Amino acid sequence: MIQAAMCFLLKENGGDKEALLAMKKGGFGQGKLNGVGGKLDRNKGDKNIQDTVIREVEEEIGVKIKKSEEVAVLNFSHPYLTNPEEKEWQVHIFLAREWEGEPTEHEEVNPKWFKINEVPYDEMWPDRKFWLPRVFNGEKIKANFIYKSDEIIGSYQLGQR
Repeated sequence: MIQAAMCFLLKENGGDKEALLAMKKGGFGQGKLNGVGGKLDRNKGDKNIQDTVIREVEEEIGVKIKKSEEVAVLNFSHPYLTNPEEKEWQVHIFLAREWEGEPTEHEEVNPKWFKINEVPYDEMWPDRKFWLPRVFNGEKIKANFIYKSDEIIGSYQLGQR
């Protein structure tokens, strides 16, 4: 099972809560908005999933996280994929409200701020509409999603941590 981390930067802007989403430019999830993150990689010095989220955010958007909170653990199954290494994922979701630097575009992603109540869920993986609003609302989530081909959710279980 691939271990991965994903982070959503959150800020207040004129009384509105905003979240940073990043358009994936290539690879798995290309063309979709998502949080910023990637796979745990011990060869890059990751000792744990917290190290992964810090490293990935800095690599992908040039921001150094000062403080983050793990808010969800999501298991994804893609049984239709031909690469056995990509069939099972466990993704740890983090929210960060404190960081240094300004998010900048990278060869992998293009970051953009969205008001929480205007997040374009139709431009994201279909599962995001089930758990992301709850996470933005302060809930801690655990979930399992099984995808069918064509990025269709076959089944899911969603609960609180």
